[in-house]
Amino acid sequence: MSALSTPPRVPEAVHRRRWAILGVLMLSLLIVVLDNSILNVAVRTIAAPAPTGIGATQSELEWSINSYTLVFAGLLFTSGLLGDRLGRKKVLLFGITVFGVGSALAAFSGTPGELIAYRAVMGLGAAFVMPATLAVLMNVFERDEQPKAIGIWAGSVGLAIAIGPITGGVLLDHFWWGSIFLVNVPVVLLALALMVWLVPDSRDPNPGRIDIPGVLLSVLGLVLLVYGIIRGGELASFTDLTVLAPALGGLAVLALFVLHERRSDHPAIDMAYFRRPAFSAAVAAIALVFFALMGVTFFSAFYLQSVRGYSALQSGLLILPLAVAQMVFAPRARLVVDRFGARAVCTAGMLFVTAGLAAFAFFDASTPIWVMEVVFFLQGTGMAHIMPPVTVAIMQALPREKAGSGSAINNTFRQVGGAMGVAVLGSVLSSTYRGEIEGHLGGVPAALRDTAGESIEGTLAVAEKLGPAGRDLLAPAYDAFLDAMHVTAVASAAIAFAGAVVVAVFLPGGRPQEPGAAPAADARRGSVPAPGAEAGESARR
Repeated sequence: MSALSTPPRVPEAVHRRRWAILGVLMLSLLIVVLDNSILNVAVRTIAAPAPTGIGATQSELEWSINSYTLVFAGLLFTSGLLGDRLGRKKVLLFGITVFGVGSALAAFSGTPGELIAYRAVMGLGAAFVMPATLAVLMNVFERDEQPKAIGIWAGSVGLAIAIGPITGGVLLDHFWWGSIFLVNVPVVLLALALMVWLVPDSRDPNPGRIDIPGVLLSVLGLVLLVYGIIRGGELASFTDLTVLAPALGGLAVLALFVLHERRSDHPAIDMAYFRRPAFSAAVAAIALVFFALMGVTFFSAFYLQSVRGYSALQSGLLILPLAVAQMVFAPRARLVVDRFGARAVCTAGMLFVTAGLAAFAFFDASTPIWVMEVVFFLQGTGMAHIMPPVTVAIMQALPREKAGSGSAINNTFRQVGGAMGVAVLGSVLSSTYRGEIEGHLGGVPAALRDTAGESIEGTLAVAEKLGPAGRDLLAPAYDAFLDAMHVTAVASAAIAFAGAVVVAVFLPGGRPQEPGAAPAADARRGSVPAPGAEAGESARR
């Protein structure tokens, strides 16, 4: 090592166990992401009357999912700030404990109302877990290893998305519906023990005064905005007053938050970061790719189960190529970025996702399985070359002591983008389906006509209830859904392509540099960093 090389910033004891720490962080992240995907498999069972389920209505089922999303998205930013101030390990332990308690309570819910409330508790815990995992990662890895670690971290998300439906299907085949939540408890206990043993604490050494008005404005604005988005998805309309009022109110509060932050002498987040192309383009890319992908995830479940007739477990197995691609390529994305630059790699990844989404516009009821598997693998490959580079761009644009804030911004935009994707693209799917199926409902009794026109699931349920008289509804329902899916797929692909344009135009071509740090190539040669520069390279190569 050259005498002029910059010293390491991670203590030697922490550096030696950094990969074990990453494993603990991935376990915590895995259970939080996995639980949400498991619930999507169980909604039919929960809707069944007792003792099979708890007789939840469609609206109650939606809110068992949405209560989690609402609390989770609303508190992400605040939890990141608290982690920087109070200590990331403390916040992580608090979050995983609350998540475990909420899971145990949800498993034994006696009514839909109880399930909705306990899911909100789980969302509270998850909001403190997800940003803390990435913030801890940034503080146990030296800068040169961060891209690799973030790639592995991102790959674990893909793994959770894939194994969630599989795990849920297996549990529901052998146990009661509450097992999908109770299974979290032993994993939480294991994660807690490993965290106490392995994970070091870290915090901002100079946090300054807490920006209480900024924190309150961020929570209120995000909760109102996400509620409006969720409500719009429920009604399949964004012109209703109950949608416009909270959504526009949330945007107004967030605008006030931005103005307050720009004028505050102790802001919760420095808005100057958004003037950096690498930071803003990366944030926009995350929001747009999850907007497009979550919308497709929403309708692909209906396509695979309602149109193609696969079970929940089979549907979960069919999306394994998406997870495999992410697990294989995400940890290696840094190598491609080193060779071709972040802009080229992320643009190519967005175009892969765009192509995968556009392919759904050509799927029908007899599309070969291998074609779908190739498309899922293509989408996973695209995401594997988007998420790690843009996450690195966001996290390395901020000083290490602000890692919690950076992680919170990353996850907040992803969550809001995903919620908007489900709501907006779900509305496109619903409205197109209704327009296509209405002309075929003439023979349906008036009392059932609204239900039959809501969705393909509604139409199929009414057809089953009508017996032989309902058989004529089956073919039109499948055709109407496929037409609606094609329209939604085109809209999704257009959003993803917009993300590709944003990345191609605004994301810098090279690897992002830490503010004030010497270029990586110079650091490797042992050159002296500029005065005041933060050490950016590891001394242990």
